[in-house]
Amino acid sequence: MRRVTLLDIFTHPITQKYLGRSGVSHAIRVAQYAVQLAKQHDLNPDLAAKAGLLHDIGHYEWYTQGKWDFEEYRKYDIHAIKGAERAHRLLIKLGENRQDAKEIALAILLHTDSYLPDKNITKTSLQEIIVTADEMDEEPLGKHHYRKMELNDALERIAQLDSDIEHVLDKQLRRSV
Repeated sequence: MRRVTLLDIFTHPITQKYLGRSGVSHAIRVAQYAVQLAKQHDLNPDLAAKAGLLHDIGHYEWYTQGKWDFEEYRKYDIHAIKGAERAHRLLIKLGENRQDAKEIALAILLHTDSYLPDKNITKTSLQEIIVTADEMDEEPLGKHHYRKMELNDALERIAQLDSDIEHVLDKQLRRSV
């Protein structure tokens, strides 16, 4: 049994505030891709989904003269650093296992290399999954952050992901016994 569900995370006011900046649709789609990839690689889909959902929670809106400035964002953004810390604090507050919270936060930290001086960092499988899931949903000029999704649709998708994760974890547990 998981301590913290995606629904717990998604409905928290902190998540709602910051996912609104980075795009609920994108966050949920990355979580869905992350679960698919975790299943393919026999990894923990719960950690993958949480990292996928929260991977952009550190985004800041970069505007110049009232318009989104993608170039300013690319030059100065450190959303993965802010997001890793924000997600870690949120997960601990919600009661997540501390080691799991750390793994999720590190996957968020390393989901982009735009701010890293050395881009040749060896990543864990979970970290690679989040990079790939994010890339699977990208659109040019960051437009994936501006797709809209109705709250009811988002809640349905989150509930379905929670159900899928429980099913996969149950299968993994039965195989290991």
